[in-house]
Amino acid sequence: MATDQVTAAGPTRSAPPGARPRRWVALLWALPPVALLALFFLYPLALVVQQSFRPDGGGTSLRPYADVFSSAGFRDALWTTVWIAPAATAGCLALGFLLALVIAFVPFPGARAVARFVDVYLSFPSFLITLALLFLYGTTGVLGSFRFLTTPWGVLLAEVTYFTPFVMRPLLAAFSQLDTALLEAASSLGARAPRIVRRVILPEALPALASGGSLVLVLCLNEFGIVLFTGAKGVTTLPMLVYGKAILESDYPGACVVAVVNVLISVGLYGLYRVVSRRAGA
Repeated sequence: MATDQVTAAGPTRSAPPGARPRRWVALLWALPPVALLALFFLYPLALVVQQSFRPDGGGTSLRPYADVFSSAGFRDALWTTVWIAPAATAGCLALGFLLALVIAFVPFPGARAVARFVDVYLSFPSFLITLALLFLYGTTGVLGSFRFLTTPWGVLLAEVTYFTPFVMRPLLAAFSQLDTALLEAASSLGARAPRIVRRVILPEALPALASGGSLVLVLCLNEFGIVLFTGAKGVTTLPMLVYGKAILESDYPGACVVAVVNVLISVGLYGLYRVVSRRAGA
């Protein structure tokens, strides 16, 4: 009877002879990078989390969290970060979509050079773009004195200027794969350019927009150099608050608390970015 049951269920498949040794070899190869990751990233991060629970008086408590969350400076920094990052992302999406449309579909001399410059632009440090804006529009700028650069709107302008190519890059890649026969068919049916953009190009660009926008949102949330170099008065984001508490106030537990909050928000947004990228096929 047992033999019949085994026969009915089919023969049991044994693992290939070399499967188990190969698995151990793969684990051994994975140990060095995992150890380096734990040593240089996870261990310092664990120290930050540990320090956030240790007030200056000693011991372990939630007092640093209570002090930071109850302070007006933290609430202001959180609100500033929350509105500047999405606003800059929205500006990057709108400007990046428009510029990518022009580069991809409007023939003009040097279009390929401009597209390649977008790739080079991604390697520029953020403070370099901020300094360029200050030389142009600062208090002693070439084009005159524009005080808005030292306001939240100046920070917003600098972030949109710097992060727009991060939206353009995936859009240009998506536009390069767009079937031009669809555009020709829509044009032959009498559709004007705005309608073609709205009904044909935009649906194809939505995954790239979502992927690029998610990445820009994470980057804007953690941006430090732009806010620092603009010298915007009254503009304190979470990264700036970490810098102020750690360097200027020597409040290390408070700085660690703000850093933990910033990391949690960033990890959540990065998870969103990965989900969007996976669905977009990026």
